[in-house]
Amino acid sequence: MEELPHKRGRLSAEPYGQWEEEAKGLIEEEMMRRGIRYKQLSRMLEQLGIYESPDQLNRKINRKRFSAAFLIACLRVIGVETITLHQFKRGQNIE
Repeated sequence: MEELPHKRGRLSAEPYGQWEEEAKGLIEEEMMRRGIRYKQLSRMLEQLGIYESPDQLNRKINRKRFSAAFLIACLRVIGVETITLHQFKRGQNIE
């Protein structure tokens, strides 16, 4: 039997790195724009039933290890209604 090029459930981090950085940037940029700190974000997320301390939120966002659902929840409570995604060309680095 031939080996599959990628093991199921274990995706390479390399292709996702730039997108994780962009997701982190979306949250941080909107927090800065509105003057929101992690303590406030923690309280705002509680309204959605998401209970995480400011320190937990800080670590989660800075490590770039969160789900799309978490990203949307954060943007929603911060008050973001629309986001702009820049068009990237193949092989282009987002930095």
